[in-house]
Amino acid sequence: MLTRLELEHFKTWTDAKLAFAPITGLFGTNSSGKSSLIQFLLLLKQTRDATDRKLALHFGDERTRTRLGSFEDAVQDHDRESKLAWRLDWTSDEPVKLFNPSTGKIFEEDNRLSVEAAVTQGDWDTPWQEKLSYVLGERRFSMNWDDREIATSGPGSFSFRRNRGRPLEGLGVPTKGYLFPDTARYAYQNGDFLADLELAYEEQLDQLYYLGPLREPPKREYIWSGAQPQDVGDRGEYAVEAMLAATREGERRKVPGKPRAQSFEAAIGYWLQQLGLIDSFAAKPVAKGTSIYRVTLRVRPGAAESVLTDVGFGVSQVLPVVVLLHYVPEGATVILEQPEIHLHPLAQAGLADLFIHVAKTRKVQIFVESHSEHLLLRLQRRIAEEQIAADQIQLYFASATGAASRLDPLQLDEYGNILNWPDKFMGDAFGETANAELARLRRMKEAG
Repeated sequence: MLTRLELEHFKTWTDAKLAFAPITGLFGTNSSGKSSLIQFLLLLKQTRDATDRKLALHFGDERTRTRLGSFEDAVQDHDRESKLAWRLDWTSDEPVKLFNPSTGKIFEEDNRLSVEAAVTQGDWDTPWQEKLSYVLGERRFSMNWDDREIATSGPGSFSFRRNRGRPLEGLGVPTKGYLFPDTARYAYQNGDFLADLELAYEEQLDQLYYLGPLREPPKREYIWSGAQPQDVGDRGEYAVEAMLAATREGERRKVPGKPRAQSFEAAIGYWLQQLGLIDSFAAKPVAKGTSIYRVTLRVRPGAAESVLTDVGFGVSQVLPVVVLLHYVPEGATVILEQPEIHLHPLAQAGLADLFIHVAKTRKVQIFVESHSEHLLLRLQRRIAEEQIAADQIQLYFASATGAASRLDPLQLDEYGNILNWPDKFMGDAFGETANAELARLRRMKEAG
């Protein structure tokens, strides 16, 4: 699970500090830098997936989730001399154990990890990584451009031992934001464990899933060959295929109020019903033995059965949200941008109950960027009702002053109250009401 992100000089962010909870909500005005924080996490993920090990960061192309252009485009104020720096903290399900072959013993064991890195460009043709550090528990392993060696600090007496006969020149530079130079594998007699740190980072990013705000429109028919997609796609384009695959595999999910886990498809239908969007729901082949499927539903009891394209747009737009949260592995982290799009206020509020349920029953971490006051109010209500503790939810308000972005953590008490409610956090509803009433009084006075 992600626990913290610290970011410097990325786009409009001079300095951003973001602590993650099981449910983390990001609110704020337009063009306040909210999406940039999500883009940075996607940047780390696509860099991890890049096949070119010499890259410092993979800023994107036509095949990647986010396209940031170049280092100069992504760094704050387009300053090539500046450093894009970050720290990412997370906890692993199982402790990472570092084994020292020189002694035959484990010299560090913990499930708290972090990576610190910095990338710059200056007068070079391409960006290069200036430093890299891993922290496991209380022990740090770090290297930078000047030293070209890996230093360690922390409890105990561990130190790297050079292989005999190897030249003592520097190891080179780290790459991809998290990889020590390949030369470190053979330069040190006792450095094999460095790969374990890198693997722990890769596994964490592999557990990061994303659904964007712009989703595919519904189709009258879906073609499913029987394959199992990795996720629902950035635009939700594989949501129906994912649901069919999980249902065929016999996967079951818990739903509130039911003593037994339901089939995957039934669980999806349950939440669409709880959101007030449908009465019944099914995905069926158009004929026996065919690979063509239709998603059919009834919006109200007794209503005629309709296909997905013939009902309100909100059903098809929220379907990928519901499917993804049930489809990802337990313990995954899901990033959602504006999941409330095309939903009426009651359904927006219901998303909060979906998030709470998935976070508690599947240990799925949710990082959501939203403009929905109804979603926020339902989260506050559930804290007051003791359905979730306040420390399981972390909320932030992003704003912009001039060219720089600012991130303020919102303080939630045990009753769900926001103790430091920002000015015009969700618009100015009170001001609109007061001004409307003054206008009515003025008109009545003029007419009277």
